[in-house]
Amino acid sequence: MKRLLVTAAAALGLGSIGSVANAAEELQYTVIQQREGIEVRSYAPYLVAEVVVPGPADAAGNQGFRILAAYIFGKNKGERRIQMTAPVTQSPEPRTIAMTAPVTQAATEAGYVIRFKMPAEFTLDTLPEPLDPQVRLKEVPGGRFAVIRYSGAWSEANYSEHLARLRQGVEAAGIRTRGEPIYSRYDAPFVPWFMRRNEIWLQVE
Repeated sequence: MKRLLVTAAAALGLGSIGSVANAAEELQYTVIQQREGIEVRSYAPYLVAEVVVPGPADAAGNQGFRILAAYIFGKNKGERRIQMTAPVTQSPEPRTIAMTAPVTQAATEAGYVIRFKMPAEFTLDTLPEPLDPQVRLKEVPGGRFAVIRYSGAWSEANYSEHLARLRQGVEAAGIRTRGEPIYSRYDAPFVPWFMRRNEIWLQVE
């Protein structure tokens, strides 16, 4: 099973950021089609910070998110401008980047790619440069995805059940998909299981 196994709070060991995650800027989309609990969404291009780490999925999720979390919470080159004095010195100030949602993971030939959407205020030119060479900044082209949204426990059984429903739904609708499923989480671990927001995405051809 190829899926994300951490949230921001779980990866950082910081339960206090749960309220932040719940209020985070989310990736915007347009619903193109709805059919029996499945949506086909259109996403515009967006910026991400990403890292590729080896499997298995649970270890990859934790490792990858810790690397990205370090970047957004200050392990980057800032944009500080210092007023002229004598002597003249200048050093970058780490810049904290606001959290967004969701965090996604999908399998690739090289391992698992963990992506964190960057806030809409940034461009590739204004994003702080990562200090960790593993972190890559890029624009994701967007596109259309068939999505199923559900609540409940983060168990393999729950994930597999809804992935099967999603695959059955797109097949019944005559929708062709490609690539690995992308698993997305929006809530902290302490959120009651029946209130959690989970999604699985399949890219539409």
